[in-house]
Amino acid sequence: MPHSPASPAPFPARPVVSRRRLLEGGAAVLGALALSASPVAAHAAGRRAAADETPEWNDFGVFRLGTEPPHATLTPYEDVKQALAGDRARSPYRLSLDGTWKFAYADRPEDRDADFHRTDVDDADWETIPVPSVWQLHGHDFPIYLNITYPYWGPNGLGEEPQPPAAPTRYNPVGQYRRTFTVPRDWKGRRTFLHFEGVKSAHYVWINGELVGYDEDSYTPSEYDVTDHLKPGTNQIAVEVYRYSDGDWMEDQDMIRVSGIFRSVHLYSTPAVHLRDFKLDTPLDATYTGAELAVTASVRAYGEGGTGRYTVETQLYDARGHAVWSRPLEQPVDVGAARAGEDVTVRAAKAVPKPRLWSAEHPDLYTAVLRLRDPAGKVTETLSHRVGFREFALKDGLMRINGEPVSIRGTNRHEMHPSRGTALTREDMVEDIKIIKRMNMNSVRTSHYPNNPYWLELADEYGLYLVDETNLETHGIRGEYPGDHPDWTAACVARAQNMVHRDKNHASVVIWSLGNEAGGGSTFTAMHDWIRSYDDTRVIQYEGDDRAGVSDIRSEMYDSPQRVEQRAKDTSDTRPYVMIEYAHSMGNSTGNFKKYWDIVRRYDVLQGGWIWDFVDQSLYTPVPARTLLTEAGPAGLRGEILATRGTLDRDKGLSGITVFERDDSLDLTGSLTLEAWVTPHVTGYHQPIIAKGDTQYALKQNGRTLEFFIHSEGQWITANWTVPDDWTGREHHLAG
Repeated sequence: MPHSPASPAPFPARPVVSRRRLLEGGAAVLGALALSASPVAAHAAGRRAAADETPEWNDFGVFRLGTEPPHATLTPYEDVKQALAGDRARSPYRLSLDGTWKFAYADRPEDRDADFHRTDVDDADWETIPVPSVWQLHGHDFPIYLNITYPYWGPNGLGEEPQPPAAPTRYNPVGQYRRTFTVPRDWKGRRTFLHFEGVKSAHYVWINGELVGYDEDSYTPSEYDVTDHLKPGTNQIAVEVYRYSDGDWMEDQDMIRVSGIFRSVHLYSTPAVHLRDFKLDTPLDATYTGAELAVTASVRAYGEGGTGRYTVETQLYDARGHAVWSRPLEQPVDVGAARAGEDVTVRAAKAVPKPRLWSAEHPDLYTAVLRLRDPAGKVTETLSHRVGFREFALKDGLMRINGEPVSIRGTNRHEMHPSRGTALTREDMVEDIKIIKRMNMNSVRTSHYPNNPYWLELADEYGLYLVDETNLETHGIRGEYPGDHPDWTAACVARAQNMVHRDKNHASVVIWSLGNEAGGGSTFTAMHDWIRSYDDTRVIQYEGDDRAGVSDIRSEMYDSPQRVEQRAKDTSDTRPYVMIEYAHSMGNSTGNFKKYWDIVRRYDVLQGGWIWDFVDQSLYTPVPARTLLTEAGPAGLRGEILATRGTLDRDKGLSGITVFERDDSLDLTGSLTLEAWVTPHVTGYHQPIIAKGDTQYALKQNGRTLEFFIHSEGQWITANWTVPDDWTGREHHLAG
C-alpha cells in the first residue's frame, strides 16, 4: 500500500432513512448520504398509525429515523489534562443514563401500551430493570439458542412462519423503558446528544413525550440530537424495544438470542459548532522508521451555530504525556462554507520522526488531542483518541505488520457471559482479554458483529489484531438474501459504514469483515467498494465469497487439514489463506489441532486462523447437585460426569468417564455400529471406550487387544483386533 496519507471519501452527512431513497440514486449507495430531520415528524403519527399502515419495525423500506451520522467514538473533555487521562466518566460534558429504569413487558406488539411514552403516564407500579441488561435474564421472555434457523420459525412463531423481509407479529416481545434525568445547567446554549451503544433489535425513542427517532442495527451506536426536545429541570426518556424487526433477518448469528438495551446509554454535550468526527491515519515510510499523523476532521454548525474561520488543532502526546511536536498541526475550517447541519471536512498531515510502532507484541500507543478554536482563538471543544502507529497491509503476497509477515493465532469470540448474557461489564472484558493473552493468542474475530467499543480500547492497549465484523448474517436464507436484491443493499452498506466510522481510529482493527455466512452477490461488492473508497489502510475479508474484488484474502471455514494443504499448493490464487473458523473447540474437541499447525508452518501463504470459539456460550440456570453433560440435538442424551474419574476444565474440555441414564433409545436390536475417535495414552487392561451394561454391547481395550462384543440370545459374539505398536499417543478412528 502507498505510504502517502490516505485520501478517504467525504464523511457521509445524516444517514438516509429509507432503503428505497438510497437506491433511487444508484451510486448514492457508495457516496455521501443525506437526511433531513423532517421524516421524524412525518412518522410521528405513525406510532399511532391506522391499522392498515405498516410500522417502521416491519417496513423494509425504513431502517432508521432521526439518527445522527455515524462517527468515531468521542467524548468532549474540559481540558487537555482530562483528555489525556481519557476517563470519559469524569467529563463534565457526559451524563450516564445507566442504572435503574422502569420497565413494562408485552409478549407481542398489539398487547403493549401504545401510550406508555406520554408524560402523564403513572409508572409508579411498574417493575424496574437495570440498564444495560437483557430482559430474558430479569424475569421476562426466554433465551433462544439457534445456529441457522430463525427464532420465529417453528413452534416459537406460533404458526405464523414469516418470510423475508416481514417481521414476526404473533411472537415478538416488546420491552418499554422509562426514566427521568436532569441536564446540567451549564449545558444551556450547547447541543445535547443521546447515545445508545447497543439495543437489540429495534427501538423508538421519545423525550418528554415527543418522538425523537427510530433505529435498527443492534451492535453499533444509535445517536440522536435531542437538544430541541429538552427542558430545564427534570426530563423524561421513553424507549420502546422490539425483540424482532425486519432488520433481524440480517442478524441470524450462531448464538444465544436475547434482547434489550444491552450496552451503555449516555448523553453528551457539545458546542453549537462541533468537531463531529475525525479520522486518524498513520502512514509509515518505506523504512518503517518515520511516519505521519494524517488528520481528517469534520466540523458542523448546528442550529444558529457560528460562522467564520475556526481551527482544528491537533497535538500528539507520547505514553508519558509529553508533546511530540513543538507546534501542533493546525487546520483552518471555514464554517460558513456549508449550510447549517452540514459538515465541513478538512485534511492535513504532520511528520512523526521515529515513532514507536504498534503491534500485538509491542502495543505502543500515543494520544492525539484535538481542540477546536473559534475565530477569536478561544478553545471551544477538546477531544482525544489513542493512536497506534502501524501498517497492516498485503505486500509480496502476505499480510504484514510493519513489513513483517504475521501469523494469526486467533479465536472467534462472542460477547456472552453466563450471568449477564450479552450485557458484559468492563470487568468481564478485562478478564477475557487477559485470558486470551495468557493463552498466547494474538487475534480475535469479533464474531459476528462489532463488539462493545471498550473491547477495542482494550485490544489497542493489550495488543490484539482484530477482525472487525459487520453485523450481517442471513444464515437461514443465505441462498437468496441479500444476494443481488437491490432493496437489501442500502441496509447492508449502512451496517458496514456504521462499523467503519465508529472503529476507524483503532490500531487493533486490522481487517474489516463484511459479515458471516450471508451468501454472495452484488451487495458484498458494494460493501467492499465503499470500505475501500473510505479506508485503504486495512485488509477486507469475507468468508461467504472470498473471490478477489470482494475479499482481499482467501478465507474458509472448517476445512480439513488436507484441504488446507491443497489450498496452500494452489498456485492459481496466490493471495494469503486463513482459516476464518476451524478446529471447532466447543466441549471435548480440538484433538487434531497439531495437524493444522504442522501444515500452516510448512507454507508461508497459510497465515493461521481463528478457532471456534473462545468460550462455550452458556447461561447459568439452576441444575441438580451433579455435574451433567448434555449432548446437543433432538436425540441428545444427558450424562453424568463421574467426579472421581473425570474432570471438566473450561480451558481444555471434558476428560474422564460419562455415564448416561437409562434411555429406551439405547436398547438397540438388530445391526448396530459403535464408533469412537480416541487418542490412547496407556495400554492397560479393561478400558471401556463405549459400553452398555455388563452383558449387552461394548467396544473396549483389553491390554493390547481391542474387543467388540454383543450379548445375544444367551451367548457372547466377539471380535478381537491386536493394536499396533504405535497405538498410544496417536489419534485413531475405531468402529465395530
